[in-house]
Amino acid sequence: MVTKLDKTAENVVLLLKERGLTLASAESCTGGLISAEITSVSGSSDVFGYGVCTYANEAKMKLLGVREETLAAVGAVSEETAVQMAEGVRKLSGADMAVSVTGIAGPTGGTPDKPVGTVYIGFSSESGTYAKRYLFTGADFPEAKDSREAVRYETAFTALNTVITEIQNI
Repeated sequence: MVTKLDKTAENVVLLLKERGLTLASAESCTGGLISAEITSVSGSSDVFGYGVCTYANEAKMKLLGVREETLAAVGAVSEETAVQMAEGVRKLSGADMAVSVTGIAGPTGGTPDKPVGTVYIGFSSESGTYAKRYLFTGADFPEAKDSREAVRYETAFTALNTVITEIQNI
């Protein structure tokens, strides 16, 4: 069964190819789901060379250059961390653009300030870097086996749509 997540990944690869662009990803809460979706598309190796799963803070620091001070001050689930992840993987890979995700998929781990479903999606390109906060419920993915998977799917779907929007704005 082809899902809307699969179709979105196909659109990302198609648009990247049409524009002659490359993409990299840095993932935490999705655990490589974005990379898996992109690489499930035939020919994706032409436009996607780096998908880094940095679930642990140590990996975020060692591989992507996320600053220890940032993690200590605002935590892994933050705008600042998402920005540093996106910048770090773009620099590491040499890709034209990069997307990053960090969040709390649940069902545990939430706090009053950062409830389950809190996700930051970062994007980096030559034009600049930003991150946006989301609060996902996973309601858009009833096919998911549980709420954690649904939040992960919604995060990957939104991250891929962020890439589509950015490509279209070039």
